[in-house]
Amino acid sequence: MSRPASQSAYLAGLVPPSVAATGVRRRSLLTGALAGAGLLGAGGLLGGCASADAVVPAAGDGIVKFGSNQSDDVPRKAYEEIVAGFDRPGLTVVTNTVDHNAFQENINNYLLGQSDDVFTWFAGYRMQFFAEQGLVGDISEIWQTMTGMTDALRTASSGRDGRQYFVPLDYYPWAVFYRPSLFEEHGYRIPATLDEMVVLGEQMQAAGLIPLAFADQEGWPAMGTFDQLNLRLNGFDYHMSLMTGRESWDGQPARRVFELWRDLMPLHQTNPLQRTWQDGAAALERKQAGMMVMGMGLVGHQFADANRDDLDFFAFPQIDAAIGTGAVEAPIDGFMMRAFPRNRPGALEFLSYLAEPATQRIYTTADTTVVAANSETDTSGYTALQRKARQFVDDATDIAQFMDRDTRPDFASAVLLPAIQQFLADPAGLTGTLSVIESRRRDFF
Repeated sequence: MSRPASQSAYLAGLVPPSVAATGVRRRSLLTGALAGAGLLGAGGLLGGCASADAVVPAAGDGIVKFGSNQSDDVPRKAYEEIVAGFDRPGLTVVTNTVDHNAFQENINNYLLGQSDDVFTWFAGYRMQFFAEQGLVGDISEIWQTMTGMTDALRTASSGRDGRQYFVPLDYYPWAVFYRPSLFEEHGYRIPATLDEMVVLGEQMQAAGLIPLAFADQEGWPAMGTFDQLNLRLNGFDYHMSLMTGRESWDGQPARRVFELWRDLMPLHQTNPLQRTWQDGAAALERKQAGMMVMGMGLVGHQFADANRDDLDFFAFPQIDAAIGTGAVEAPIDGFMMRAFPRNRPGALEFLSYLAEPATQRIYTTADTTVVAANSETDTSGYTALQRKARQFVDDATDIAQFMDRDTRPDFASAVLLPAIQQFLADPAGLTGTLSVIESRRRDFF
């Protein structure tokens, strides 16, 4: 299916679609609460966390302050190259790079304080949430002249009022990652169904391997496993209804997902709450584990350059033939403007530049674990993995984003993240865990 058709299925007008923030640590959003009314928490503002090597010119109309959550080496260097290529007379971009995790946990304070003009963020409910609170700026005017952005991407960048608040940069799929050389060495075949995946997992265990690398110390990685199981077991429409608060978490469909997950736990790496996602990916890279459910923009960063050519993925296997495997998860990363930037004209000029195909090529050349959002971007230099990722998303019948992007950010952070960790720590206490989620759902929705 072509991209416009598949991406237009994105949330049927309920919540915009997806496709990575990448960054390598996405943990809880808005810890400490956007809760209900008072979006201001107790943490410090991020506006004063400029990179140690940044030279900040004197304030003036010619300065555009850019807040970046890309603190890891590859994306940080890519952003440096992008900023260096912004050549507009009278405008200078000053980058304020903040630790990825700290940026997200303090985003509420960041937006309410004297923050940067333009900042990195994500499409979907997380973008809409801040638009509805009046904390981010309307950038509809620059969308009038953009090229290469599909109608689906426009939807992904729009608030519920139909106006645009976001500029997409890149996306990447979540799937099951593996090392082809390991599969070839043992004669393993890609599983098409969950039953086949279970048999494969047992073969891996017999060979002394961990079937599924698994880590959830940060709290968000396991959300991806839940999403894959729910999309395959209950389908895209139910998944999005659950994420948007229209289904109960203690109902039978949601319970079935957790029960299936519990049954599959023997195939997972043990003690996930004691392990970072990087540690899990390292087990995959070292061939101690055979597979890992993760996003390409994450596991790809973890692999050394010499091993990245030996990384591939397949769609999470079919559970119900009536549902199939057409729904995929592919988050979008990009940029937003604060509601009252100190330099609005400069901020809009910089955002327009970030949307250009040549700019996005800079990023996807430096970071080969993601795919450019702009369809006019030159892809001749894409790796085999990037080409496969693009086709994988193009062929999808439905595209979700990620649990902490498809639902309210405060609900994901304050309720779902700790509840899933509680389930992983005590699968036998499932009934109580689901009751807690459901009681809190009524508070948020």
